[in-house]
Amino acid sequence: MDFELTSEQAMLKETVSKFVDKQVIPRAAEVDQDGTFPNENFSAMAELGLFGISIPPEYGGIGADLMSSVLVMEQLGRGCASTANTYGSHAILCTENIYRNGNEAQRKKYLPDLIAGKKIGFIAITEPEAGSDAVSMRTRAVKKGDKYILNGTKMFITNGPVADIGVVYAKTNPDAGPKGISAFIVEKDFPGFSRGKSLKKMGVRGSPTGELIFEDMEVPAENLLGDENNGIRVLMNGLDRERIVYSITPIGVAQGAFDVAFKYASERVQFGTPIINFQMIQEMIAEMATDLNAGRIVSYWAATLADQGKRVRLEASYAKLLGSQVGMRVVDKAVQILGGYGFISEFPVERMYRDMKGIEFGAGTTQIQKLIIVRELMKSMGSGA
Repeated sequence: MDFELTSEQAMLKETVSKFVDKQVIPRAAEVDQDGTFPNENFSAMAELGLFGISIPPEYGGIGADLMSSVLVMEQLGRGCASTANTYGSHAILCTENIYRNGNEAQRKKYLPDLIAGKKIGFIAITEPEAGSDAVSMRTRAVKKGDKYILNGTKMFITNGPVADIGVVYAKTNPDAGPKGISAFIVEKDFPGFSRGKSLKKMGVRGSPTGELIFEDMEVPAENLLGDENNGIRVLMNGLDRERIVYSITPIGVAQGAFDVAFKYASERVQFGTPIINFQMIQEMIAEMATDLNAGRIVSYWAATLADQGKRVRLEASYAKLLGSQVGMRVVDKAVQILGGYGFISEFPVERMYRDMKGIEFGAGTTQIQKLIIVRELMKSMGSGA
């Protein structure tokens, strides 16, 4: 398979890389320390057109492919995991979701402001008692006249404390299991919508995460996303794309850590020579570089297959699993190379180490990816459902 980038993809990667070097990396420590939403980065990403990468021009987008979204996410992760996470939730989980599953009226109403960065997006699936087992969600939606009345709580919602528009999943037929879930487009000003507590996190601190509360929240019936009781289709047809995009995030973060560690090893002198000349340091750097390129190739491969219209449930989980494992290994070695300096906040690998743990279980935990992989392999070999 040819992984050479097209001229458009190469130009996009170069543009985003320069943006990350000039604006994202210099702000990353402050974003982490203050735990504040990266407003300047968000506005700049909107100006670059990054929020509409995979959406056609008639809605304000660029009309590129999933691979382009992966390239953007990789570069953002290299500079600041918080900015990358905010981008992914807004541009992929919310904005692209509305484009792929919304009707024409919904697209025209919501996409322009989301793509222009005038509104901040989110997706709300997880609940206090429903994480990996999303189908066990308890949020209810009952239709009354020309509205749906939603009641429930969502937890761990990226962008939740600051977002304006989002996709919320709720049970419309609680007795039907996965066939009783519906998806809705909600706005923060809908009656009955409120924000709960903002969560203090070990890492990815600048990407605000919080609780959303729906108390008899009124959602216009025309804001049903897709068909009633068919929300599982909306949910599942986006998960593979989400996992591919989020599989590259740890690779981006790990690349940032590798760059810091390589520079440090080249400049740090011990026993009269730069430590990069020591065999054990060279061993770690060689393993880091190999891991990075292996993880990157698998993510690119999965994105390429998705862009060809193929089913990528297995490939997406391969990419997410490997990307998470590679990210943790590479960042851990970067801290080891820097030694004591890697353990203090003056050097960015300390932040990257904390960020990586949160990225590891986002978009489905490592254990869930392994379950999916085995299930898909069993199907392909006729060994089970």
